[in-house]
Amino acid sequence: MVDDLQSLSDEIGRLARDRSMSVAAAESLTSGAIGSALGRGEQASEWFAGAVVAYSEGVKREVLGVTAESVLTPQCARELATGVADLLGADVAVAVTGVGGPDPEEGLPPGTVYAAVSVGDEVTDAAWRFDGDPSAVVEQTALAALRLVRDALD
Repeated sequence: MVDDLQSLSDEIGRLARDRSMSVAAAESLTSGAIGSALGRGEQASEWFAGAVVAYSEGVKREVLGVTAESVLTPQCARELATGVADLLGADVAVAVTGVGGPDPEEGLPPGTVYAAVSVGDEVTDAAWRFDGDPSAVVEQTALAALRLVRDALD
């Protein structure tokens, strides 16, 4: 089966409703693509707590409590996930940060992405390297992040 944003969001919604769990997202490079996809999921009002677009470093630190030295690290992704879960009272939260491109940042090539998903007190992180222009990186990141949420609920 080929995953797309809509089918993943619908599946996440079904799993979240079946488990009476709420889902949230913290996004940097995806600028709301994950939250938008989740909000379009079936019966989203029953399970989607919301999303924070933490594009600026200040929002990451001041709103979501990131303490990582660099915001382009797995530690930042983990702190974003736990921060948004706490802020929105969600059972499951996914977060992404990284370099969308087109230029490198902090020595990291475009397409470098760090993600994390928190479920209760457990946080799992992931790292990916996607190819393409910034919009392709955003799309690939959103799909991969939704897969993390689905797998965490499954």
